[in-house]
Amino acid sequence: MDSNRTLAAPRRIVGDFDCSGEDIERDWVARTGCWSRTERVLLTYDQVRACELPAAEGKHGDPRWPAFARRYGFNPRRPVQWEDQALEPDELQRLVLAAVAPYVDRDVLARQIAREEEQRRALTTFLEGWGPASRGEPT
Repeated sequence: MDSNRTLAAPRRIVGDFDCSGEDIERDWVARTGCWSRTERVLLTYDQVRACELPAAEGKHGDPRWPAFARRYGFNPRRPVQWEDQALEPDELQRLVLAAVAPYVDRDVLARQIAREEEQRRALTTFLEGWGPASRGEPT
């Protein structure tokens, strides 16, 4: 990849909602040089509130916490965080698939699925032709 070119699609981020998780996005752009921006798929403040996810104790002493607390109106003396695995698995899957769907080339995906099906059929045919003696099983 040309290091002077940035990708058109933003880097999708799935992670905990906390001061460290939020900083990962900034750090990714600063360090990689291949994405000019990120987009948080989950967890976001709105998702935490809408799903009424339980807070966990945050990392005490993290220098990013006070600014994060001010930004979202949290108690600066009581760090909290929300874990992405607190979401129901079906909801997590729905959110991730919705975020990547606009960037999926449906024709390429259909060809790949068809190719995998062909490979499954070929493997099944091969295994069916392999008798018990060939597999080392007792006859």
